[in-house]
Amino acid sequence: QMQLVESGGGLVQAGGSLKLSCAASGGTFGSDALGWFRQAPGRKREFVAVIGGSWSGGTTAYADSVKGRFTVSRENAKNMAYLQMNSLKAEDSGVYYCAVSQGYAGAVKLDWQYTYWGQGTQVTVSS
Repeated sequence: QMQLVESGGGLVQAGGSLKLSCAASGGTFGSDALGWFRQAPGRKREFVAVIGGSWSGGTTAYADSVKGRFTVSRENAKNMAYLQMNSLKAEDSGVYYCAVSQGYAGAVKLDWQYTYWGQGTQVTVSS
C-alpha cells in the first residue's frame, strides 16, 4: 500500500516562489502518473499539474492557470516528486495534494483517475 507525504508548504508573498515535495513509500512509483491537486476552502479540488510515468516518457501537463509558472518533476530512484511554484498569486492559495495513479501512466488530469493521496500541505500566498 503506497503512502504519500507532502511537504514544503508555507506562507509566501505574492510574486514569490515555493517548492513542494512528495515522498512516496510502500508501492510502485516510477511507472505511474503523479499529479498535483489543490483545494481552497469552499471550492472543489482542482487539477494543477501531472507528470507521467515511465511509459509516457514523463510527459507533463498543467492547468491553464499555472502554465509558465509551475514546474512538476520527479526523481523515480528516490521515490520523490516536486512542484516548483514561481510567480505565486493569491489565488494559488490552498491545500496542495500529491497523488499517484494505479491504472494510468500518462498525464491524466481527473482526480478519480488517481489511487493514492497524500495528506496535503498548506500554501498561503499573501497579497
